[in-house]
Amino acid sequence: MRSLRTGLSLAAVAGSLALLFTAPAAHAADTPLRDLAAAKGKVIGTAVTGSKLTGTYGDLAGAQFNSLTPGNAMKWGSVEPTQGSFDWTEADQIVAFAQAHNQQVRGHTLVWHNQNPNWLTNGSWTSAQLGSLLQNHITTEVSRYKGRITAWDVVNEPFNEDGTYRSTIWYNGLGADYIANALTWAHAADPAAKLYINDYNVEGVNAKSTALYNLVKDLKGRGVPIDGVGLQAHLIVGQVPATLQQNIQRFSDLGVDVAVTELDVRMALPADSAKLAQQAADFKSVVAACVAVTRCAGVTVWGFADSDSWVPGTFPGYGAATPYDDNYAPKPAYYAIVEALGGTTTTPPPSGACSATYSVQSQWNTGFTGQVTVSCSGASLSSWTANWTFGAGQRITQAWNATCTQSGSSVSCANASYNGSVPDGGSVTFGFNGSWSGSNPVPTVTLG
Repeated sequence: MRSLRTGLSLAAVAGSLALLFTAPAAHAADTPLRDLAAAKGKVIGTAVTGSKLTGTYGDLAGAQFNSLTPGNAMKWGSVEPTQGSFDWTEADQIVAFAQAHNQQVRGHTLVWHNQNPNWLTNGSWTSAQLGSLLQNHITTEVSRYKGRITAWDVVNEPFNEDGTYRSTIWYNGLGADYIANALTWAHAADPAAKLYINDYNVEGVNAKSTALYNLVKDLKGRGVPIDGVGLQAHLIVGQVPATLQQNIQRFSDLGVDVAVTELDVRMALPADSAKLAQQAADFKSVVAACVAVTRCAGVTVWGFADSDSWVPGTFPGYGAATPYDDNYAPKPAYYAIVEALGGTTTTPPPSGACSATYSVQSQWNTGFTGQVTVSCSGASLSSWTANWTFGAGQRITQAWNATCTQSGSSVSCANASYNGSVPDGGSVTFGFNGSWSGSNPVPTVTLG
């Protein structure tokens, strides 16, 4: 979670970082999503931004998911902004992180009509030149990551809503066979990588998904290397297609894998308990549909936290589309994914019912006294554990009214025998002494 930085001169800092207790804080100790998915033979992935893969964001990305998709780092405009001049920095960073965390990488995306470099889109190319540029791009990128990318979204969004081919630089310049050629070139560069065609609004059975179905059937019949289809699943609350599982199954029956590649479920803001409950049902429905079909490889969420979502910037007035909130706290949607993957969860108290507030009571050269207040309104607790992560190397040296343990920067404080009960409208407080050096930022506390 984000830390609130405090100045060194503060002697009495009241860091009222009350966290809405929307989910059990035992989250960190729950079975990770990646383990639940692996037990089902599935992938659970997330799109990531390479520069953010530190702190809580990096911890969650590494611990909860067994697959990463670069949100933007592998798109043509990112890797070759100037013709012949390549920048692999962020893409390499994501691949290295995935390798360090025993994760797959889904390459995204080789051929698309968006986020291409200006030199490409503004150029005047013959068909032969355009084909050569595309082949060189695919060969260069796929070869660079040969053996390190499990699957590639080779062609992205080739169809209009009515099932006709989208008018793009590729279709207009090379014809419909740009798709077959792209797949063939990608396969030549890395024969082991799974090759996908990826599109949106193809989650249910409709004109667009049927066009994709017919394309895949044709490619398979011609011997073109095609391993799977990606259903992006950028959805709206309450609008999961009723034919989702049927659609996954019909593609599987063609002999290809299916992956839900960019799942998010947006809602009109502000979020409320009813919308969050429906969103949870929607996430559960999508993941369960994948679990039910053997050849559904898995589900990737398009950013796992609301603070990292593309939705607010693209759909004004909409947001809250991911399984975690802005502060990386799991939402009901997270627990719905757990259940769809066969895990168990504890039903949380109502939103905002119980919270923990951390404050620095006093501070001196190398030490400080801290206090945490656990309070409830609209629910009660029979026991509790307060958890937080220090952001600057602070250490607890003594505690009272709680039993506190610290491992590295992670602190867990459990109630004493006499103060585990917190009634509706009541609160309990515990305190501690600690040491600090350099800075003493106030952490956010979660309850369990």
